[in-house]
Amino acid sequence: MSDHDSGAHRRSALRTVQMEADAVAALAQRIDASFDHACEILLATRGRVIVTGMGKSGHIARKIAATLASTGTPAHFVHPGEASHGDMGMITSEDSVIALSNSGKVPEVVTLLPLLKRLGTPVISMTGDPTSPLAQASDAHLNTGVETEACPLDLAPTSSTTTALVMGDALAIALLEARGFTAEDFAFSHPGGTLGKKLLLKVEDVMRGDNQVPRVAPQTPLAEALLEISAKGLGMTTVVDEAGHLDGIFTDGDLRRAIDARIDINATAISELMSRGPKTVTPGMLAAEALRIMEENRITSLVVLDGSAVVGVVHLMSLLQAGIA
Repeated sequence: MSDHDSGAHRRSALRTVQMEADAVAALAQRIDASFDHACEILLATRGRVIVTGMGKSGHIARKIAATLASTGTPAHFVHPGEASHGDMGMITSEDSVIALSNSGKVPEVVTLLPLLKRLGTPVISMTGDPTSPLAQASDAHLNTGVETEACPLDLAPTSSTTTALVMGDALAIALLEARGFTAEDFAFSHPGGTLGKKLLLKVEDVMRGDNQVPRVAPQTPLAEALLEISAKGLGMTTVVDEAGHLDGIFTDGDLRRAIDARIDINATAISELMSRGPKTVTPGMLAAEALRIMEENRITSLVVLDGSAVVGVVHLMSLLQAGIA
């Protein structure tokens, strides 16, 4: 490939990016009372938000429906062509409809308007023509029009689908904030994703518990404590009293200091070498919070306490394996 060809490709790409960026920037002037009214309709919807559109607008409509559903507004896509052949049964009077069409004249969408009016289902339209049949028949119209498509022929939907997508995102986020939708709510819609794991998994779900927890008594010689550390494989041990309450911990860092001090590993009790007041967490704490504590303190494990009793240890490796980090 010649340098000339590469330059032409890049100029074309940059022109496209700039044209679409300009089209999106122009939307800022259209976030007005109609947008407020659209939000009010959607917030008052007792059923679901039905999003519809044909062709490229249909693909954008599917994405808007998915975004709404994942951010606290129950929604799904209905194909307008299929709606005329039975799928109108998916739409009820308690629903609301968001209809996308750049021209506002697509027959498959316009055909639905009398039926939706008969149902009493409010319609929000996104078109590039406020005078179109779809815009005029809507309860709220959002102007997503563009001066020209990024396509040099001004034919392929490019800038217009981008503006519709961004307007859909604007609606979704406005509704999200109005509903007080939280990160935890989002996680429940995405339990299999990384965010879901971060926000739903608790320390008790990933900690080592019961016999997997390394424990030694304060009077235990260092030599014996090292055997416990090796057996449990966490690179540390808790030091607990007779009641199982935490006195301290002994880690590989403490071991290095003990070696540097040339202590007698058979005669020195672990209580003389342990670190007191270690960082701890509780079983019900979010695993993501435990990770934050580890990162801030540059440590790889945390003791899990129920009150003052040791019930587990959460290790960085467990968090990595759970997909938290």
